[in-house]
Amino acid sequence: MKVLSIQSHVAYGHAGNSAAVFPLQRLGVEVYPVLTVTFSNHTGYGAVRGPVVAPDDVREVLLGVEERGAFSTIDAVLSGYQGAETIGEVVLDAVGRVKAANPSAVYCCDPVLGDVGRGFYVRPGIPEYMRDHVVPAADVVTPNQFELEFLTGSELPTRAALLDAIGRLREQGPRTVLVTSVQNADTAEGTIEMVCVSDEGAWSVATPMLDMVVRGGGDATAAIFLAHLLRDGARTALSRTAASMYAVLQATHDAGGGEMRLVENQDAIARPDERFALTDLA
Repeated sequence: MKVLSIQSHVAYGHAGNSAAVFPLQRLGVEVYPVLTVTFSNHTGYGAVRGPVVAPDDVREVLLGVEERGAFSTIDAVLSGYQGAETIGEVVLDAVGRVKAANPSAVYCCDPVLGDVGRGFYVRPGIPEYMRDHVVPAADVVTPNQFELEFLTGSELPTRAALLDAIGRLREQGPRTVLVTSVQNADTAEGTIEMVCVSDEGAWSVATPMLDMVVRGGGDATAAIFLAHLLRDGARTALSRTAASMYAVLQATHDAGGGEMRLVENQDAIARPDERFALTDLA
């Protein structure tokens, strides 16, 4: 299995491709990482050093990969944070060229826009571009609840409202939707949910809520989910992703927070303990 992952990169810690590539590799996926920025660390630290990669340079790297004949072998394109509409255009162009070379390839978009409590953390114009151009072109999307609310223009106070919003998002193009960080009136106290809907069915899984803030968790989640989705379908992907991410985040929490303990807990990625029961929502 081969994945073209077009995302940011940090030298210190785990965010963007620095959170996605290792889990994919640990799951036996060959990854072609293409970088949109190369920063010292994620922006949550405040101070950041390093360059943003110009869209034309990103395009050149992609062209070089294509010239090696790789596009016809790629099973999926994965994208995350897109800092400008011009980067989005480069990503969509690459998706189109990969699909032309391999019609069975899928595009998985993690529509990174913001989060509850923080609001939007992308520059003005990006949320609308993601909603109107990028998400409709995707086969798989992995928004958190805040992002789903924006993408569908809906408040999501209940599970029924959440499922209705997912249904409307699927009508725009994506057939598989994974929603993370779900909390509503139907979520059990002290837990947080993931909800997945695909052509196979609809399910939720709840894990204990950890009192922490971690960056890059969504990037790792999208990567792990995509790998399992391609191999074993949406239901299994949801179960294994929830198990792996909870193990990683619990270890990070127990260590005092900070950067995700991805490497130290790689066995939980490769061999997840699927101890959280799925609820059938279909």
